[in-house]
Amino acid sequence: MIDHTAVNVTDQEAAKAFYSKALEPLGYSLAFEAGAFMGFADSKGMDLGVVRREPVGGAHVAFRCDDHASVDAFYEAAIAAGASDNGPPGIREHYHEHYYAAFVHDADGNNIEAVCQAPQ
Repeated sequence: MIDHTAVNVTDQEAAKAFYSKALEPLGYSLAFEAGAFMGFADSKGMDLGVVRREPVGGAHVAFRCDDHASVDAFYEAAIAAGASDNGPPGIREHYHEHYYAAFVHDADGNNIEAVCQAPQ
């Protein structure tokens, strides 16, 4: 079981603005900041670290959602916050018939996903 994960970024202030806006629809907010580390938390606690360090890019983080509307809201917020599209909201049947997900890249190329795997 994973307790937390982290993505590496080059611009801490830009990443703070992006992740704060992109993750807000999922109930996340900036909970802790010290030096080059920022921790984002939802009501269950802090589980995403955003860290200014090398190497950047290449990470994949997927956030579990309870419904399709949350996936859609994440995607819209992330794109509005400056993410690049890596797969708009939709069913990904190659995973399974209920896998509804959206994918974006942050400014450093990290692949951030929101997914609902429950039937709707």
